[in-house]
Amino acid sequence: MENPISILLTAFAIATVLNVVLRRVNVPTPVGRLKGSGSVFPAGLSSLLLISQVVSAQESDDEIVVGMSAAFTGPSRTLGIELYRGSHAFLEAVNRQGGVYGRRIVIRAYDDGYDPSRAIANTIRLLSEDQVFVLLNYVGTPTVTRVLPLLRHYASEQVYLFFPFTGAEPHRQPPYSDYVFNLRASYFDETEGLVQNFLEIGRSDIAVFYQADAYGRSGWEGVRNALEKRGRTIKGEATYRRGEGFENTFEQQVQILRKADPQAIISVCSYQACAGLVRDVRASGWDVPIANLSFVASEAMLALLTSGSEQEAKRNTRNLVGAQVVPSYEDLSLPAVREYRALMDELGDAVPSTALENGYVPLRYSFVSFEGYLNARMLVEILRQMGPEPSRDLIPASVESIRNIDLGIGSDVYFGPHRHQASSAVFYTTPEEGALVPLTDWWQWRVE
Repeated sequence: MENPISILLTAFAIATVLNVVLRRVNVPTPVGRLKGSGSVFPAGLSSLLLISQVVSAQESDDEIVVGMSAAFTGPSRTLGIELYRGSHAFLEAVNRQGGVYGRRIVIRAYDDGYDPSRAIANTIRLLSEDQVFVLLNYVGTPTVTRVLPLLRHYASEQVYLFFPFTGAEPHRQPPYSDYVFNLRASYFDETEGLVQNFLEIGRSDIAVFYQADAYGRSGWEGVRNALEKRGRTIKGEATYRRGEGFENTFEQQVQILRKADPQAIISVCSYQACAGLVRDVRASGWDVPIANLSFVASEAMLALLTSGSEQEAKRNTRNLVGAQVVPSYEDLSLPAVREYRALMDELGDAVPSTALENGYVPLRYSFVSFEGYLNARMLVEILRQMGPEPSRDLIPASVESIRNIDLGIGSDVYFGPHRHQASSAVFYTTPEEGALVPLTDWWQWRVE
């Protein structure tokens, strides 16, 4: 029997298409444009007709188009922009060398502002109008989670999402894991490592600060599970609303957390909210270690924390840990790092038009753009695996047959029939003299 939750999610996705796509995008149907009650079909049937138009991708002799929906504006824009830049730089280099079997790889990118409804609208547009070959580089748990029912609905058309920038569980578990391929480690992997490291140095009382949505709950669940395995429970918790930025105050959350008296805090939030919490925690005179997940754009958060006086910058950057799912882009011993840095210096200027309109200043290097580079590199490996005549029906077998691919990051990655996550590696960084460096000494925070 069909899972009732899946049915509800699919129905909700269809309803969102009605409310968002038909009003804002005004997508044409075979009988004209649907405009509210003016449609010649009932609303529900109109939605189904719209969805039914998502057909197989157009084959082209000279290019393969991949679709991306991500935040290019708003408080999380650094994530979408830098992920795009890293992927674009690698693909541009491949294209200049003739592409993959003579086909250029092109990213068709739309801004969703980290808004799930807009992500659904963008996905419909990418599949129905642009007829992209695959989806790539979606950013965020709330957005990806809401797109998943659409992927399942299009299962007969073999629509796949590659390498979303989220470590959440919904797309790693049935029924949606069949339609998504992940390169990065999960939030469960990240929180498992953070909890283990904190407990090893005697910091067993751990609190959680998290975004009040699917992303935050995924990280919260990871911390809870990791603690329960070790006979512990979450010491305290506080939340904030998605979209709150550095300009907001988090003093109330600081009071809630401080009352719980934890020995460490794990934050599951956007970089602006994480930076705001750190600022207010340190302003209260509390030096508790604070760890962040990889969804935080660490460089952007560091820039916010050091934007005040020298004294404030020093105070704000004490006792911080960042979980990362890619190695440090400062590790020049890694071939991928050397190539990534060279490509970003030469070809990393491209940013989505909405980013230019909002005065965004690109980062020279970042963990996010490095991940984008690796995502594109893995995608090209998959396309080459498919041969000179790529088609969607070849995707599952091509990806699942990949074993021990060396991306130049010091360890091989691989997929399999029941393994749609290629890597579980987690790395840790900490601020030092205005830069993010690998964390090598957890014992500096040891509790006797």
